[in-house]
Amino acid sequence: MTLPIPQLQIRQQYAKLGIDYDIGRQEIRQPRAAFELTTERPKLDIHAETGVLYIDSSKAWDALGHGPFLETMNRIYARAREVALQGIAKIVEDGNRLAAIHEGGNAIAEIAREKGAEFFEFEFMGDASFDNVDLHYEPGKLDIQVEDGKVNLYTHPNPPEHNYTRGKLDIYMMQYPKVEIIPPQIDIKV
Repeated sequence: MTLPIPQLQIRQQYAKLGIDYDIGRQEIRQPRAAFELTTERPKLDIHAETGVLYIDSSKAWDALGHGPFLETMNRIYARAREVALQGIAKIVEDGNRLAAIHEGGNAIAEIAREKGAEFFEFEFMGDASFDNVDLHYEPGKLDIQVEDGKVNLYTHPNPPEHNYTRGKLDIYMMQYPKVEIIPPQIDIKV
């Protein structure tokens, strides 16, 4: 008779872990940069003196007989001798014609007719010319001062804002490990 061999039973239970977690949250925000722009206008300063126009029309007035009194008298004085000599010559000529009455003709009537039609001209005016008015223009001074404008640009970058909310992680034992050894029943009778 053969006897059965006793057997040892081993039962094993594995551990079970439980994990409970929530994901963390992350927020990143970037505020816009502060931006300031100012301008200074350019400045323009103009200082202008008026020009001066000189007009000298004394030669024109002199040619019309309305020139300076002293200059007119000097011309009359300069020509007076010539005019007096011409007058004396005319008187001598008329006297000679009257002296030649014996040659015939009516010298008195002829002299009277000539005296009635005679026009005595005495030039005491200046020369008439298209260039009797002198013009002279002196432009005024022009001073321009320019001051450049400016553009001022100021920027201030803002740092990013980072918020992080931590998640949770819970690890726990749902089932502990165990080993169970069951010995055989030994009931042997001899």
